[in-house]
Amino acid sequence: MRELTAEQIRGSIVNATEAEIARMPLPGLYETLWDEREYLGWRDPDGSPRGYIVHWVDDRPVGFMVRAASSTLRPGIGAMCSFCHTPQPSTQVLMFSAPKGGAAGRDGNTIGTYLCADLACSMMIRMLAATSELTLSRSEVVARRSAGLTERLQRFTTNLLKTA
Repeated sequence: MRELTAEQIRGSIVNATEAEIARMPLPGLYETLWDEREYLGWRDPDGSPRGYIVHWVDDRPVGFMVRAASSTLRPGIGAMCSFCHTPQPSTQVLMFSAPKGGAAGRDGNTIGTYLCADLACSMMIRMLAATSELTLSRSEVVARRSAGLTERLQRFTTNLLKTA
């Protein structure tokens, strides 16, 4: 992922009001390992259910706000993130909803999906390879997982921006 500035991040958000964007906390950008990310994702550190995702679409950053559901999946079962496709304990995957962009969002329309609770899919795809991937090198596994994550994120963003 290409590096982002605070101004680019704030200017990229497509589904929040100006007041929400102004209050949006930013992650530590100087601490970010940009080469090891497909997107920048973070949760609001004050404990609110809000989170944010920003990624590059062609030559511009596109970002959106998400909100974690207040209820969680039943403990003791497995769950899978829709972006990174990493199986995890149910307590580490949450339903997130995102207001659609533009007039559709102002009318209350949202889309939702199950995501890693900490929005750290980029770290998840770089963990030890699954048994089915042992014939590939680590870099091949990461490249394949990165391509899948990026494709699913792009598809979600496209759906978020649809006006009808």
